[in-house]
Amino acid sequence: MSITEGMNRQTEKAYRKIVNSWAMYDWANSAFATTIMAAVLPVYYSTVAGKTLPGNTATVYWGYTVSISLVTMACLAPILGAVADFYGIKKRLLLIFAGVGMMASALLYFVTTGDWLLASALFILGDIGFASADTFYNSLLPHVAKSGDIDQVSTRGYAFGYLGGGLLLAVNIVLLLYIDQALAARISFVSVAIWWAVFSIPLLRNVPEPPAVGNGRADVNPVVAGFQRLSRTFHEIRRYRQLFIFLLAFWVYNDGIGTIINMATIYGSEIGIGTTSLIGALLMTQIVGIPFAFGFGWLAKRLGTKRSIYLGLTMYTLISIAGYFITTAIHFWILAFMVGTVQGGSQALSRSLFGAMSPRARTAEFFGFYGMSSRFAGIFGPFLFAVVGQMTGSSRLSIIALIVFFIVGGVLLSRVDEKEGIRVAQEEDAAAVAV
Repeated sequence: MSITEGMNRQTEKAYRKIVNSWAMYDWANSAFATTIMAAVLPVYYSTVAGKTLPGNTATVYWGYTVSISLVTMACLAPILGAVADFYGIKKRLLLIFAGVGMMASALLYFVTTGDWLLASALFILGDIGFASADTFYNSLLPHVAKSGDIDQVSTRGYAFGYLGGGLLLAVNIVLLLYIDQALAARISFVSVAIWWAVFSIPLLRNVPEPPAVGNGRADVNPVVAGFQRLSRTFHEIRRYRQLFIFLLAFWVYNDGIGTIINMATIYGSEIGIGTTSLIGALLMTQIVGIPFAFGFGWLAKRLGTKRSIYLGLTMYTLISIAGYFITTAIHFWILAFMVGTVQGGSQALSRSLFGAMSPRARTAEFFGFYGMSSRFAGIFGPFLFAVVGQMTGSSRLSIIALIVFFIVGGVLLSRVDEKEGIRVAQEEDAAAVAV
């Protein structure tokens, strides 16, 4: 072996280590997304914390809880992103907000019968920590991945997330089967905090911090700097026309995706499906999602990223229609399988397409917009779900109403010229290097 070949192998090995360490954070924080956001807490909220509430009120209050969390994050995300870019502290802020999410997850242990307000407050706090940290995690993607690997690295992260979140959920299902379900749920909330903390370590140790845009000047107030950069970005975003159109598309269709994730199990609980079936079906979604997340990365190379996202949106439209008609546990299992085939892939390709059209020097700032758009727009899905459910006394019409998000989002996506968007970002990167 020549010296050059040896150096190339060492470089490739170091690259793989960084990529896998970055992807392991998806493994870590997916514990919150699966156990708390999607599977155990919504059912616990309906059957224990909100047990004293009449009719479908627990489902309605859960929808409003999710909406409040999304409103808060919509306001925070772009400011945090701008500050992180300016000072070069993406990883530090990721650690701080992940710590907030871990603390809130552990404190859910103390929620018992009738404590729906405490459960709502802790979920909002935990989701703010989860989503804020996720903004910084996403912003590291263009710095971690080689330009030609960004789709594959992004889908790798989602696949790791499905596996990690699914493994912990499987452990928690065993607890639910063999000990008191209320106690098992409370223990599962603590397990999320521990899992999240332990598996965040590889990213914190091995992924390098991208350089600061503002050179970390000590004489600048970080909050003021964040607002100034946010204002400037709003004015300059017209330069990134394709990126902006994509944001609008993502804003709409991801609202539908997020609503299905957040409302599926509490909807199933409302229509009489048992806790074990609900959480077991969500575990299956995680397992199915692993190969299909990788599959979407493969598909993007052959069909193109945008066409692959279209495929996911078509499937989600069918899921929303079918959701209106489900009456038994087997129906819920079938829909969970369908969600697993498209959930990770469609979100991973959306993330990578956005990253490919973003200038590298402004990734945290732009991913702040990405987080803001998805969360601010994401308010309307759970809110619509809650309002329709409150008006009709049932959530069946709520689930079918989500179709509009996938149709409108797909139409907006058709207006995006991704090649033009990538070209503009690359030209700005080249100009920055030249300077």
